[in-house]
This record gives sequence, structure tokens and C-alpha cells, in this order.
Amino acid sequence: MKRRMARETAFQVLFQMDMNDIQPDEAVENVMGEPLKDAFLTNLINGVMKHQTEIDTKISEHLQNWSFDRLASVEKTSLRIAVYELMHHEDVPQGVVINEAIEVTNLFGDEKSGKFVNGVLSRIIKS
Repeated sequence: MKRRMARETAFQVLFQMDMNDIQPDEAVENVMGEPLKDAFLTNLINGVMKHQTEIDTKISEHLQNWSFDRLASVEKTSLRIAVYELMHHEDVPQGVVINEAIEVTNLFGDEKSGKFVNGVLSRIIKS
């Protein structure tokens, strides 16, 4: 599976978990219809879940005039994946992480969602 597809699938799985309060296996089954087989996809999903508190804190610290609780699930999910990659995948260039996050956000959200995610990630990188 290509990394873009893995990010899109991770988004769908994590979004379902956030919206429906379901377990990872159930969300994976709903999205893929089969168990996880891709290492990068598995790493994204498990990594975001394992480090979610740390990731959410990092996001919260870089929101301007906005609280974490007010974030829409699309933006929250995209930011979680991107921040996880920034913090734990140093082999992926920061620009690639931001671009991929914007593309995935635009796919599942709207143009304003992508701009918002871009702004938050830019502040995180500059800090």
C-alpha cells in the first residue's frame, strides 16, 4: 500500500474510532473489511492511539483562539496523524507530512479545513 493510501485509511479508521467510540479492530473491519497487513498503516494507527495524550497536548499548545474541544473530527484526526508523524517519523520530511495532511484533510473536509490544519502544523514546526 502506498503511503498516501495508508494515511487516508488511517484517517478513516481513527475518525471512526473518535466519532463512534469503537475499538480499533472494529474500525479496521468497517473500513477495510480485513485485518491490517500494511506496516506503515499499522504503525500510524497504533502510534496515534498510543501517543494520543501527548499528541493532543502538542496540538492544544499551538491552537490560536481555539480550544481542542471545539475542533471538528476531520481536523482533529488529520492533526493527530500529522503530529504523530512529525514526532515519531523523523525519516519523513516535515514538508511532506504537512502536504499529506492538507491533502487528506481536503479529501475528507473542505478547503478551510486544509488551511486550518496547515496553520496549526506550521506553528508546531516553528516552535
